[in-house]
Amino acid sequence: MDLITTAAGFVVGLLVGATGVGGGSLMTPLLVLVMGVPPATAVGTDLLYASITKTGGAWAHHRQRHIDWRVCGWLAAGSLPAAALTLLVLGSLSVDPDRYADTITTCLGFALILTAVALLFKDRVQALALRRAAAAPRTETRTRIATVAAGATLGVLVTVSSVGAGAVGVSALLFLYPGLVATRIVGTDIAHAVPLTLVAGLGHASLGGVDWGLLGNLLIGSLPGVYVGSHLSRMLPERVLRTVLALVLMLVAGRLVW
Repeated sequence: MDLITTAAGFVVGLLVGATGVGGGSLMTPLLVLVMGVPPATAVGTDLLYASITKTGGAWAHHRQRHIDWRVCGWLAAGSLPAAALTLLVLGSLSVDPDRYADTITTCLGFALILTAVALLFKDRVQALALRRAAAAPRTETRTRIATVAAGATLGVLVTVSSVGAGAVGVSALLFLYPGLVATRIVGTDIAHAVPLTLVAGLGHASLGGVDWGLLGNLLIGSLPGVYVGSHLSRMLPERVLRTVLALVLMLVAGRLVW
């Protein structure tokens, strides 16, 4: 067991449990910038890491009936085909490894910026969506089409960068379903992230982009970290946590992009 990697997994798990944001926006930059893992391997390993850690959360939300499976299905109808298509494109490209790594790093940086913006403006997005819904309610057909389109966008973003299934997914659901209570927004987003990250992660594994030993060490640390963090979250104000995390992600994104 690699104690440094396990400790890193524990720290990320702690932050995920305390903030509710998926591990991709925290784990992948840590693997790339601090531990020197190649970007493609970091993305693939983190995707499978996320699918495993989120499975427990999805089961807990399911038992509490916090998941809207209808909405989850429409998201998956867009995200899973998009993830598969993205993997096919990545597998068919014959590019220079260094240039490929630079492309993934840049995509990761912009995905982190998008996640930080989603965290900072979460409340405003919901308020705007509520006003729009009151002024001009969407038809069910239009909402379904928009949900599938949002899922497809998430599918591409998550497959390329491993980031976006958490904060960006929640923001999309808040905008599309402003009347859905917060617990069902979070539960639905987590449930949707499980098959998406699993499909994307297995695709990266087939391309040789997963370090299985690294994955095991991360899970040994992160699973107890998530448990401890979930208890700490009750003692810390959610808005402060969200703001601090968003600022950290902005700094990390700047380091990756520039």
